[in-house]
Amino acid sequence: MPVIAPMPAARPTRLSSPREGAEEGVAAGTTVDHLTETYRAHYRSLLGLAALLLDDTASCEDVVQEAFIRVHSARNRVRDPEKTLAYLRQTVVNLSRSALRRRILGLKLLSKPMPDMASAEEGAYDQLERDALIKAMRGLQRRQREVLVLRYFADMTEAQVAETLGISLGSVKAYGSRGIAALRVVMEAQG
Repeated sequence: MPVIAPMPAARPTRLSSPREGAEEGVAAGTTVDHLTETYRAHYRSLLGLAALLLDDTASCEDVVQEAFIRVHSARNRVRDPEKTLAYLRQTVVNLSRSALRRRILGLKLLSKPMPDMASAEEGAYDQLERDALIKAMRGLQRRQREVLVLRYFADMTEAQVAETLGISLGSVKAYGSRGIAALRVVMEAQG
């Protein structure tokens, strides 16, 4: 059986009111006044530290402000008020690292457009042209439409179109040329 050493005799404790306990908790950590004085004295130096780690002023200011907010929230854990500045510096470094990580991750996740990718305006214009072409195609005779669809959209040769539709090669050429002429007239009238 293990030997357990007796607890040392504790000094008699006095029951304190909740208000006294709260004051002792704040007294044990960094006070708001001390943090305010640290802000006034060291804001610029902490901003300079962030500027060495980050590349834009707005991010530096955000990081330093966030560091003060976090140390203020955890001021009861800073037992030695003389270490407040050290905690602030470490918080600025950590927040700067996090900001850089988020920025790098964001750059990696951004999709890179292809160099020959059309702009949104060009895509919209192309869609309008396609819609107009489809509308014009609906106005063609059935055989003209079939020949043009098989020849240019299905990318078949004239011989393949003739075989598919069961018509002569001459008929494919005639329907194709008449269909293109009719489309040209309609498309020029629209636009």
